[in-house]
Amino acid sequence: MRILSNGVWIEVDDTGRGEPLLLLMGLGMQLVSWPEELVSDLVWMGFRVIRIDNRDSGLSDGFDHLGRPRLFAATIRYLLGMRIAAPYSLADMARDSFGVLDALGLERVHVCGASMGGMIAQHMAVQQPARVKRLTLMMTTSGSRSLPQPSARVRTALLGRPANPHNSESIVTYLERLFALIGSPDYHTDPVMLRQRLRALVARAWRPAGVARQLIAVAADGDRTPMLGKITARTHILHGSADPLVPVAAARQLQRKIRGSSVEIIDGWGHDLPVPLLPRLAQAIARDI
Repeated sequence: MRILSNGVWIEVDDTGRGEPLLLLMGLGMQLVSWPEELVSDLVWMGFRVIRIDNRDSGLSDGFDHLGRPRLFAATIRYLLGMRIAAPYSLADMARDSFGVLDALGLERVHVCGASMGGMIAQHMAVQQPARVKRLTLMMTTSGSRSLPQPSARVRTALLGRPANPHNSESIVTYLERLFALIGSPDYHTDPVMLRQRLRALVARAWRPAGVARQLIAVAADGDRTPMLGKITARTHILHGSADPLVPVAAARQLQRKIRGSSVEIIDGWGHDLPVPLLPRLAQAIARDI
């Protein structure tokens, strides 16, 4: 279903009954990027699972009228510590999420954000702290410049393009290579299953200009470290020791800066949601409910 939130139509999937849990996905990903196995486990554990397509991704409203940002110029400005003008902000995306909760009549929820979704979740926990019952920050960061950054190879792959951006199989092949680079060395999803899921993802929506605008929003958000001390929700941090996109030091810094938070480092986990690891992730999200 689609919900008008903060002036934007947001695609929403609402499954199960019980404790409401909002899942926020990362850069360019869609609500279906949360594996159904994980959703089923969480519903079985007593959650009402709410997934959304962030603005400019999936079936939610896009912002193509704002044009495709100049990523190279924005990268240079970021590296020089200069201000970056973004088409919208992560704070706007947090307000989108609250609008969805308002429309569903949900006052207080658990929030779990992965990667960019974890950045949005940080804003939610500060914007309206009374509404975030428990916070799970998964493979994400404060954005501090003092933290280790991804390698040049990972950066290049993230900014890359399919060989033929108009051919779905070429797009799937590009995504396969990206996931192979940032994925988990010790946990593997069956390659046939992965390709099937990527095909379904691309068939549902492929919006590279939206990914670029979201990436600019992330860069423009800068260092959230000063706001971490304002987070009062019980917070659990999940991160992989082998994450090449967001090095594990980011998780340890979040734990130091968020009062009372706990951290769980999983050996051999990269920057993905591999099927063999989903039961453990579900247990971690459900911790202390």
